[in-house]
Amino acid sequence: MFEGSIVALVTPFKNGKIDEEALGRLIEFQIKNGTDGILPCGCTGEAATLSMEEQKRMISLTVDLVKKRIPVIAGTGSNSTAEAIELTKHAKEIGADAALLITPYYNKPTPKGLFLHYEKVAGAVDIPIILYNVPSRTGISILPETVAELSKIKNIIGIKEASGSLNQVSEILSLCDITVLSGDDSLTLPILSVGGTGVVSVVANIAPKRVANLVHSYRDGKIEEARKLHLKLFPLCRAMFLETNPIPVKTALGLMKLIEPELRLPLAKMSEEKEGKLKKILENYGLV
Repeated sequence: MFEGSIVALVTPFKNGKIDEEALGRLIEFQIKNGTDGILPCGCTGEAATLSMEEQKRMISLTVDLVKKRIPVIAGTGSNSTAEAIELTKHAKEIGADAALLITPYYNKPTPKGLFLHYEKVAGAVDIPIILYNVPSRTGISILPETVAELSKIKNIIGIKEASGSLNQVSEILSLCDITVLSGDDSLTLPILSVGGTGVVSVVANIAPKRVANLVHSYRDGKIEEARKLHLKLFPLCRAMFLETNPIPVKTALGLMKLIEPELRLPLAKMSEEKEGKLKKILENYGLV
């Protein structure tokens, strides 16, 4: 179920609140263009600055709007284990297909603490759980050995790997049988080549068909076609990180007239210089 191109969906805002109309547009845009799954309330969805009630609302809205056409993986992570359990219980209750839980940030737990955190959530909520490793955001990386131990828990079924390390991915897959999803668009093809099953993608917000085609081509055995698609997409992937994610992708969606490019502080509007660079890249891809 958890493979292919899964979009790390932005949270559209209007006047400081979730823009429910724009959310519906984004979801239909994704489904129409072949996206395999939708993930609300991840880093790209600005989960860190959503209130608990907003996060629950965003997950509920996404499940309602998707209507079981493709899987919904709810971002329910927190640096508080109790809060992560509350959010994950909500995701289960409203019909999400799985939950993605980021490694606790700021606390910097030991490997034992990470294991106990995930074990506690998995034991409290019977829903498929995907670990999320993004040390550039959290200040800590989950060890492959810890992933292997966690994979023995029946409902911990996957990991989103955004460490930027193919060694990390290879070590995980050499130690255990767990679904690995790329958390870095630029590394999707290399991660597929060592056994990954797909990507949780930022760039799929603006180019869903291109990302889906890349992953589907590789998984269908069309390796050369996938390589060409990867190289064509690479500059756009890099453009999504001209500034802190999700500033560029929300700016791009604004230029594409799909959302208001509103961010929540402390994220700020993209600089004029970098927005100019982004617009030129989008023009090259025929997106604006």
